[in-house]
Amino acid sequence: MIAIDLTGQTVVVTGGGSGIGAGIVELFLESGARVISADLRYSDDYAPDGERFAATRLDLSSSQDVERWFDLILEREGVPDVLVNCAGISTMDYVIDSRTEDWEKVFAINSTGLYVASKRAARAMTEAQKPGSIIQIASQAGKNGYRAMGGYCASKHAVLGLTKVMAVELAALGIRVNAVCPGIVETAMKHRERIEGGLIRGMTAEEIYAEDCSQVPLGRTAQPRDVANVVLFLASPLASYMTGQAINVTGGMTMH
Repeated sequence: MIAIDLTGQTVVVTGGGSGIGAGIVELFLESGARVISADLRYSDDYAPDGERFAATRLDLSSSQDVERWFDLILEREGVPDVLVNCAGISTMDYVIDSRTEDWEKVFAINSTGLYVASKRAARAMTEAQKPGSIIQIASQAGKNGYRAMGGYCASKHAVLGLTKVMAVELAALGIRVNAVCPGIVETAMKHRERIEGGLIRGMTAEEIYAEDCSQVPLGRTAQPRDVANVVLFLASPLASYMTGQAINVTGGMTMH
């Protein structure tokens, strides 16, 4: 087994307080990296805990707060080596019944906030002439359409488009930009979606879980660690010849 050692690297993870993001934070800490976890659930602007971890409060729905937050990162940590954009939300309703305010809220976090954070990281890396890696947590919903998830699917399609453009623009500078497209991952957000989706479709959450598993060739849904493993690979020198990719972590559910 090849161990990935990121000792000396600074990794910033948005949405690091729960779900997939928390799994990514944990794995990068195990790899030896210094990890800055940003999340709305944190109460402090900057709260270090030990030598290799700090929590920072971030409201990704506000472009102004993303700008403030990244200025703080540069002040306290310098230019990061890796940015992982993991924060995301979803709402559930059929498009014809959906609310414009829900659409705008989903895009504000999943697409616009991610764009501002990515732009700031890329600019900082460019000005410092520092190679780096930007990794977007997209979704298989960025490649497919799923009922009652119009805003979420559209926002994740936007993430994949941005990933491709930034990869082309930044490649000559040694900055790699890739995306990871998880499938069905057991998180609090997924559990909520099963309840809400069940109400919309006249099914129980248990029935939707069984349906989820039946759609995955490997026969199970994912855990956050399954996604984190691929993110760590993309951040490492093992992926030095990869940029502009959207890697599925779906158990075979999506194969394109």
